[in-house]
Amino acid sequence: MAKSAVQALSTPQERTLEALRQMALLIGASGFVAVCAWKGSISLLPLTPVPLTLQNFAVLLVGLLLGSRRAFAAMMVYLVAGIAGAPVFSPGLGGVAQLFGVTGGFLLAYPVVAFVAGWIFERGNRSFARAAVAGIAAEALLFAAGVTWLYAFTHSLSKAAYFGLYWFIAAEVIKIMAAAGIASRWRRTR
Repeated sequence: MAKSAVQALSTPQERTLEALRQMALLIGASGFVAVCAWKGSISLLPLTPVPLTLQNFAVLLVGLLLGSRRAFAAMMVYLVAGIAGAPVFSPGLGGVAQLFGVTGGFLLAYPVVAFVAGWIFERGNRSFARAAVAGIAAEALLFAAGVTWLYAFTHSLSKAAYFGLYWFIAAEVIKIMAAAGIASRWRRTR
């Protein structure tokens, strides 16, 4: 609900209830990403230190379904929960240490990735094609951030791409198509 619509609610109780609903939505979206990080994680060691997870799918879906601003806020809640020590990141070091590890570039990019996916999808008709384009743009940003971060560890662009990109391309295409399909279908049924 837009801020002006929240302000238009007539009583303080209605405004409080709407604010609580929005907070629950953000926490629920953050929890969805955490569940996808833990339950959908496959270690690709010794090939790459970056695990294959459903986390990226969840971030895209949150961006497409919640829109740019709420998705950004939900991913900030997710990062803050992880920094505070909640086990929301994929299995590994956990906590703030994981943000400074090899997957830190991916994790730190999540709020912007969700924002970009939501922003593109909000602009125009909410079709499968627009959702797919939003997902592709958001994933390109995600992998640019992740590979750049890995470059700082490896000092080699080819190694960074090997560890953080090549192993994931096919899975990411499937994740983008699935998120785009769910989001466009959800928008049509609402």
